[in-house]
Amino acid sequence: MSDEVESSSAPLIEHLTELRTRLMHSAVAFIIGMIICFTVWNPIFNFLTDPLCSAMAERGQPDCGLILIKLQEGFFVAVSISLFGGLVLSFPFIGYQMWRFVAPGLYKKEKGAFLPFLIASPLMFFLGASFAFYVVMPLAFDFFLGFQQPGREAVEDGTGVAAAIDFQGSVQEYLRLSIKFIVAFGLCFQLPVLLTLMGKAGLVSSEGLRNVRKYAVVGILVLAAVVTPPDVITQGILFVVVYGLYEVSIQLVRRVEKQREAKLRAEGLWFDDDEEEDLADEEDAEAASDDAAAIEAAEAKAYDEDARSVGFEAEDDEEDPGMADNGATDK
Repeated sequence: MSDEVESSSAPLIEHLTELRTRLMHSAVAFIIGMIICFTVWNPIFNFLTDPLCSAMAERGQPDCGLILIKLQEGFFVAVSISLFGGLVLSFPFIGYQMWRFVAPGLYKKEKGAFLPFLIASPLMFFLGASFAFYVVMPLAFDFFLGFQQPGREAVEDGTGVAAAIDFQGSVQEYLRLSIKFIVAFGLCFQLPVLLTLMGKAGLVSSEGLRNVRKYAVVGILVLAAVVTPPDVITQGILFVVVYGLYEVSIQLVRRVEKQREAKLRAEGLWFDDDEEEDLADEEDAEAASDDAAAIEAAEAKAYDEDARSVGFEAEDDEEDPGMADNGATDK
């Protein structure tokens, strides 16, 4: 018994050791990427502020300055940029380590099915982040900057005074808002990858996705209200983009279903609905005939047993009178 326990625990220990090795390699890659980004955090921050500076320049505000509200805010901004940049730089290596850990437990067909999604996932995230940075953020910042107003001095009668409303943004708040835009759209662009993978695994179907389309619309609206700032423009853009990705996902899942159907037809394992109904009817008829045959066999067996029991009783009755006569003669 102890030998069986030791043999079963050995593979688990090997898997845990392999997992620890992969996690350590990923952590080292993340730390290296974070250090690299920390050394060049100023150019990265200048790149992230480009949508804001462009929007302010279009409004005649060439001074694109942000302020530090707290003394330690600049340091934490550099740390935040290094953490985010380190994750972006090290993600390909982290994904490769994940693949190296999972791949030995997959069959060849499973590897061929899973590897394209592993490659498509970072590409779709990069596409969503680029869309947020180059399309959504300029529109959103232009909308927010529209609430500024120039100040007016009083005229001779003392009227016409208006306070100036100028933008003086916090460095940390701007960075948090920019990262929120990038991450939100990057994750939303993972929808086709996720639904296609689930469709390939048979967890969802194109018909099922079409049937729950109205619920998906409500869910996308809630998502747009949660992950974006409270303005109609960005919420509307996110809703249109995610809903479009949902419709694209339906077509991708449908394509996966057609490929699976063609493969099963080539192997002779695919049956249409009518053929499945006929096959089910035939199976039901065969099952009914088998049940009837079993019942007849049971009845025949019971009849034979009854007949045998009656025959034994008749033989006993024939033997009893002879025994009685022998007893009388002896007397």
